[in-house]
Amino acid sequence: MALKLKVPDIACDNCAAKITESIQVMEPNALVDVNVQDKTVTVESSAAEESIKQVIVAAGFHIEGY
Repeated sequence: MALKLKVPDIACDNCAAKITESIQVMEPNALVDVNVQDKTVTVESSAAEESIKQVIVAAGFHIEGY
């Protein structure tokens, strides 16, 4: 499942690394692409959408519309 989320709090590569690491702790095989310029996170994972969103929020980021 590919999931694309708008995360307006992404400011730099450190933010991108934190999000990627957080998702991969939950789902080690997840493919995570964080676009700092567009402020988007694209995740290909077998994990549930809700679980991915919760991990991003727990890492300290806000998801647009969530």
